[in-house]
Amino acid sequence: MKLEMLLQHIEPVQLHGSVEVEVLGLTLDSRQVEKGFLYAALPGTQVDGHDFIDASITAGAQVILCSTLPEAQIEGVSYVMVSNVSENLGRLASTFYGNPSSELEVVAITGTNGKTTCTSLLYDLFTNLGHTCGLLSTVEVKVGKKVYQATHTTPNAIAVQGYLKKMVDAGCDYCFMEASSHAIDQNRLSGLAIEVAGFTNLSHDHLDYHKTFAEYRDAKKKLFDSLPSTSYSLTNKDDKNGSVMLQNSKAAKFYYSVSKPADFKGRVIEMDMAGMLLDINRMEAWYQLTGRFNASNLLLVYGVAFLLGKSQEEIITGLTKVGRVPGRFEIIKSTTGLIGIIDYAHTPDALENLLESVNGIRTKNETLYTIFGCGGNRDKEKRPEMGKAAARLSDKVVITSDNPRDEEPESIIQEIEAGIPIEHKRKMISISDRKQAIRSAIMMASKGDILVIAGKGHETYQEIKGTKYPFDDRVILKELFNELDK
Repeated sequence: MKLEMLLQHIEPVQLHGSVEVEVLGLTLDSRQVEKGFLYAALPGTQVDGHDFIDASITAGAQVILCSTLPEAQIEGVSYVMVSNVSENLGRLASTFYGNPSSELEVVAITGTNGKTTCTSLLYDLFTNLGHTCGLLSTVEVKVGKKVYQATHTTPNAIAVQGYLKKMVDAGCDYCFMEASSHAIDQNRLSGLAIEVAGFTNLSHDHLDYHKTFAEYRDAKKKLFDSLPSTSYSLTNKDDKNGSVMLQNSKAAKFYYSVSKPADFKGRVIEMDMAGMLLDINRMEAWYQLTGRFNASNLLLVYGVAFLLGKSQEEIITGLTKVGRVPGRFEIIKSTTGLIGIIDYAHTPDALENLLESVNGIRTKNETLYTIFGCGGNRDKEKRPEMGKAAARLSDKVVITSDNPRDEEPESIIQEIEAGIPIEHKRKMISISDRKQAIRSAIMMASKGDILVIAGKGHETYQEIKGTKYPFDDRVILKELFNELDK
């Protein structure tokens, strides 16, 4: 595509060089530049893409998208200077790939917890209803039945548009995507035509990036602020920030709730480890998911499907057939009668919701063990809060390592321990080796006891000092259960 065509939806501040040059590809990574590519010099939190303009030109870049022009421009290279690279990159990428979101019904789900569950349920529901669908989630990227490895909750703007193009080419009708606060703040959704935006909840997370809770909230809100009047917005009435999301939105506004009057109203009638009986808009059905937080997730999914034109009967019938999402309240049992629950809960609110759901189901004749840690190089303020929640809602707590990254596991553990009230200290032990922590909980447990292993969920690695080592809670738990069963 010629540069002149590529620039039709952006307004350059300055333009140096020919607009007749043919652009063969787009990248924001100078190491991925090939001859004829456009290189986007994107300022980042760690490095500034402008520092790699020379390297990208050496690698063959024909066009540079930047917010600051280099002191010297090289002959034969076109420079497109814009006020904000991230705001323009998505629109440019959309044009390059043929505006794929206009040919799909795009649903974006944001919030602290529940994004992966909701998008995965929507993908499975609409696939079972006979549609070819796409999925952009923390766990995986799907284009129809083809699966790609996910590297971020929401890919960069070029990758998003590239995946949408693949979805269009594969005949997809819908794309269900997670919209992280980082992605919204960094304009990775720029250039997207979104049909429905959904909000799950908001709690303490990512303050290492956003600095304040207000900034974190406003990053989520930006998604709804950007919607046109032709779109739908769906938000959680049970969360105090739900109405905040819609304050400045032009989209049609809808609410769901498990405790208040709403457009999509749910009521939990009964639940156990296998699932729950849930009333949605006066229609009862049994679902394979369990827990009050999953009742809320199911309501959001129901609401999205309804807004997309599906009938109540086909939505509920379809949802009763959908199974659990990997690493989300995933149950693994030993032959000796122990129950393991693997969950991605890695925020205070998510851990609290998870443990409250387990406590609402269990008989209380068994012991509830919670094994968890907190990630390194991330929001430190949530660590004591997670310790406090785990101690309050568990019989025994084993604090361990998560993905320590560049931090020392023992230091992270000490910060978690600081949140545990003195009256709950007797419940707690700390073992930095995660596998040993799980093994110790198993050895302490008796038949019927419950082991909640939280924080990593679907992840298949443990990141330590820049290296990712194979580590899957599900695999480890099964391995240790097998040792016990011998």
